Amino acid sequence: MIYKDRSDAGRRLAELLSHYRGKPETIVLGLPRGGVTVAYEIARELDLPLDVLIVRKIGFPGNPELAVAALSETGALALNEEIIAGYGVDRGYLTRETIRQKEEIARRKVLFRGGEGLPPLAGKTVILVDDGVATGATVKAAVTTLKQERLARLVVALPVASPDAEATIRRMVDEWVCLQAPAGFMAVGSFYYDFTQVEDSEVIAMLKESRERGERE
Repeated sequence: MIYKDRSDAGRRLAELLSHYRGKPETIVLGLPRGGVTVAYEIARELDLPLDVLIVRKIGFPGNPELAVAALSETGALALNEEIIAGYGVDRGYLTRETIRQKEEIARRKVLFRGGEGLPPLAGKTVILVDDGVATGATVKAAVTTLKQERLARLVVALPVASPDAEATIRRMVDEWVCLQAPAGFMAVGSFYYDFTQVEDSEVIAMLKESRERGERE
């Protein structure tokens, strides 16, 4: 299955999440930036609030798309030890990249939430959304972060995942909703006709529209 774009993937996921439509104490969290477009469609279709969970990937030296680790806005760090050990990734490199990504996280918190931290999540059902996972490092860091928030329920919703990521992450959460985890998985972008990079301005606009919708209701 190939999606037209991230919005198409979000609408398809919303169909599988219809049991959460209008459910109180439920929030959709998108991973910026691509995951927010998918999450926006889910939140709109299900009449739920939308926010972001800021997680930054630490890429392999010379190959930034291959995650060797991921860092969340609360400081949770998920390491891909298999890649780090197998390819001898320098720990000094990881330290430098972690510092750099902390700076980027701080910038995005100001952009997306005016510098504020996560909204209160204790006792809530959280639907965590990304546009797909390959190694799963980013989502693992997000899940680790959310597990510290005393949630009532944690749901991960994805358009596509690698079989390895699915096998690992689905054991970490209360509910796993994934449209496909094909054996021939190569890259997330290959499952979209349009996988154009999402800009900060687009994320800001989606969050603003969602908040305004909530205020009208």
